[in-house]
Amino acid sequence: MDLRDLNYFETIAELGHLGRAAEKLNRSQPALSKSIQRLEESLGTRLFQRDGRRIKLTDVGELLLERGRQLQLSIAETEREVRDFAGGLIGNIRLGCAASMAEYLLPQLTEALLARAPQLTLQLSIAQDDVLRESLRSGRLDAIICPLIVDDPRFRSYPILEDEAVVVASADHPLFASPVTLKGLCQYRWVLPATSVTSRRWIDNVFIARHLPAPQVQIETNSIPMLPRLIARTGLLSFVARETLEHGHGMSRLREVPLAETTMSRTVAVSIRAEGYLPPAAAAMVELLQKKGRSFLRED
Repeated sequence: MDLRDLNYFETIAELGHLGRAAEKLNRSQPALSKSIQRLEESLGTRLFQRDGRRIKLTDVGELLLERGRQLQLSIAETEREVRDFAGGLIGNIRLGCAASMAEYLLPQLTEALLARAPQLTLQLSIAQDDVLRESLRSGRLDAIICPLIVDDPRFRSYPILEDEAVVVASADHPLFASPVTLKGLCQYRWVLPATSVTSRRWIDNVFIARHLPAPQVQIETNSIPMLPRLIARTGLLSFVARETLEHGHGMSRLREVPLAETTMSRTVAVSIRAEGYLPPAAAAMVELLQKKGRSFLRED
């Protein structure tokens, strides 16, 4: 099996159209047809079938696409490992961090890493935990910091600290004028992340488990920096990490809604893929987080 043919196959499969694949790859359609024919002959089966004007994968084609992606990832990791070893590279870490934790965790972590290895380079990605897990799974990141991943054999998660997430409102919100109840929160609207995010699913379930309607989301966003002014100006409720509320930029205009039912205790962890290349610098960072992760929460 030729790797170039496999690359062509992946592009055709993703686009579902031979002509568009030819344009993207800057190859002729006959050349791509010949490439697919070579693959099918070597495997002894068809990889595509017609679906109107488009083409779609057969069951065997779906299997080859998945295995081909795994092979490409393995090749990319091997190349990176060999380059690191041959070049004596001091280290580069591709790190992802959940948006709710980045502001109060990354500055201290980065300071500690650079103190140990001043020539270290970092590629930092800030996103919600669902996006981070997919980037880690696909090999675009070396490690991620997000809520502990459980019951997923594709990842290894190492707990580093415990924190809480709480409901917040503007400091002068009318809900504080009387005793706060869970049912009382149902009359207000919210700004929350997408339902694929762990914290969103948790807060939704708090209400549903008590036979109350899930929070009525008026704005869906993953931007933590915009939350303080947004909540203060709109009267919307939200759900943020306690550390973000206490130490985050601009959070002084917000106030915790004190309800035990809506206080989520969670384990923050650093996660890596169960299989695959982990650069030495990333491995050292994981060890540092395990040993000193809690100390990175200290206020400046």
